[in-house]
Amino acid sequence: MHEKILFFLKKEYILTLATSINNIPWCANCFYTFLEKNNSFIFKSDKSTRHIKEGILNNSVAGTILPTLIKEKEIIGLQLTGKFFIPENDILKIAKNEYYEKFPYARLVGGNFWGIKLLTLKYTDHRLGFGKKLYWESQN
Repeated sequence: MHEKILFFLKKEYILTLATSINNIPWCANCFYTFLEKNNSFIFKSDKSTRHIKEGILNNSVAGTILPTLIKEKEIIGLQLTGKFFIPENDILKIAKNEYYEKFPYARLVGGNFWGIKLLTLKYTDHRLGFGKKLYWESQN
């Protein structure tokens, strides 16, 4: 994965997750941590939420990440596709450690950990040149 994409993924922290059931789309914003070794996003959410219920029923998901601070003339962002999953065993242990390190206050709220295994990414950054895009695709 290109170093510019990795830097962006580690710097930012809000993922807009898109799910769908019966061709009816839904979006939810989630705080995330990125597990580089597994090319996965990990986030915490209650199992009763619509995006979790839909991710369990249809694990094909998409999403976007935008900079926390958006500058009007700089188009920067990332689009992704992936597979929704429930982290278990070692991945769950690593995910919890990294997530709580990034968001210590999240220990105070309920919810379960969920994941998105990346399939494709498209990163746009006009600071690299107008219309410049970087792509990544899973080899698995």
